[in-house]
Amino acid sequence: MIKVSESAKDKISQLMSEEGFSIEKDFVRVGVKSGGCSGLSYELKFDDAQGDTDKLFEDNFVKIIVDKKSFLYLVGTTLEYSGGLNGKGFVFNNPNANRTCGCGESFSL
Repeated sequence: MIKVSESAKDKISQLMSEEGFSIEKDFVRVGVKSGGCSGLSYELKFDDAQGDTDKLFEDNFVKIIVDKKSFLYLVGTTLEYSGGLNGKGFVFNNPNANRTCGCGESFSL
């Protein structure tokens, strides 16, 4: 399961609308790929189709799809949004990560 904070939901809703997606029927695709300064990096994009092997979650009225491989790295993660002076953007609070980089966009297990 992946959770979505209230601040992340509000920003997702705004961005989806700006990009022609609908929070009611479209998805946030979350994934993990090789790369980044810690070994693995997060991916986040909008999608209007769910693949056969995607896992679907819904939290805080946001539909999230994750491919099977990425799910193993992301189980229990909370997606948050920070708009403060120290940084702006989506933050993955991943309990599975042993180490994260300073920017918070990559991690290792």
